Amino acid sequence: MIEITLLGTGSPIPDPNRAGPATLVRAGGHVFLVDCGRGVLQRAAAVGVGAGELSALLLTHLHSDHIGDLGDVLITRWISTFAPDPEPLPIIGPPGTAETVAATLKAFGHDIGYRIAHHADLNAPPAVEVHEYTEGPAWNCDGVSIQVAPTDHRPVAPTIGFRIESGTASVVLAGDTLPCPGLDELASGADALVHTVIRKDIVAKFSQQRLKDICEYHSSVEEAAATAARAGVGTLVMTHYVPALVPGQEEQWRALAAGEFGGRIELGADLHRVEVNARP
Repeated sequence: MIEITLLGTGSPIPDPNRAGPATLVRAGGHVFLVDCGRGVLQRAAAVGVGAGELSALLLTHLHSDHIGDLGDVLITRWISTFAPDPEPLPIIGPPGTAETVAATLKAFGHDIGYRIAHHADLNAPPAVEVHEYTEGPAWNCDGVSIQVAPTDHRPVAPTIGFRIESGTASVVLAGDTLPCPGLDELASGADALVHTVIRKDIVAKFSQQRLKDICEYHSSVEEAAATAARAGVGTLVMTHYVPALVPGQEEQWRALAAGEFGGRIELGADLHRVEVNARP
């Protein structure tokens, strides 16, 4: 069984009820954080997970809303881990991730220096181990494997999705993307697909062109559902709602997805949890 928790289901627009994009995946005794939008550690704390418990941080791409709390994750893990020689945090992302992590640590350079000067048991900066991928195997440990494939969020490039397998269960996390062959192949036969969604029917009516532009490189509810159907997944988990999913509108969004996908459909507020079991 793999457990998915939608830590943050929001967008770049601050929302008092929704943290930035982030998903927690528990599989085979490991805890993976996929993207780290604003407020992610508060949401993780609400389900009893601290930064020090993360097995790895997985980044689908480097848009600000998906990495807004990267610095908080790095620093909080560092100061809340009390082992004398802590293991580096594995960070898996697309090319550009190493540069982004290095720049983030540099931005926190004064803070890191202050803490090393003050605490005798902190004698080195946060330990990280960055791995950049566009496709192929990225993790294999304790019966849990992670596969990477390219997605299409151009002009944001490269972007990637992740397939996490534990035992016979499998979950795919798409990030921001249009429908594309890379995601279709990655998600083929998966037990669940976590996919970002926007309501293009609503966004297209906005007066500001900058907001309308997001239709060009995100999947609509219907497109995400069609991807799930093509791939033959068992469950579609929708997240990163634009505009924000208003309480009472859940069935409207669900109906749009159900028009393209006949499987189980999950959507909800931050901290919504989904258990995924291998299908017979």
